[in-house]
Amino acid sequence: VREEERHPSFRRHDPDYIVTNFTTTTYNAAGRAESILSADKMIHYPDDDSTELERPHVVQLKPDEPRMTVRADRGLLSSEGDEIFLYDNVRLVREASADRPEARMTTSFLHIVRNRSLARTDRPVRFEEPSRRLAGRGMEYNYGTGELVLHAEVRGSFDPRGSQ
Repeated sequence: VREEERHPSFRRHDPDYIVTNFTTTTYNAAGRAESILSADKMIHYPDDDSTELERPHVVQLKPDEPRMTVRADRGLLSSEGDEIFLYDNVRLVREASADRPEARMTTSFLHIVRNRSLARTDRPVRFEEPSRRLAGRGMEYNYGTGELVLHAEVRGSFDPRGSQ
């Protein structure tokens, strides 16, 4: 171990930059926006390359997929930016498409893998459409295909009048 690595300042968890009203956009090969990540504040720590987000907001705009918007009280961003971990009051909205109504999901934690169109949690989750409600513990949602898998303690209700 080099002498300078033993110095306490190299072990501190101090931010090297803080950005307020942060927004970043990811584009596909054709130059179209695929996702937008914004936050009230972004704090980066160089010692472990972690990034904290205050009040993050994610919008997925992939072609041939319904727009998905996610908000939370706080979040963490992976060092490559392809994974987002959202905490506290997480709210996901999938916009209506030609064959599916708008859907809303709420949970206390959500892990988003942007390049795989995947959202998952191991916590209680509630999923609502105009005539259906599902709840359970643990979930994987592929918002590209619309496939939703609830893992445990699954409960649901269906209003046949709402589907007409």
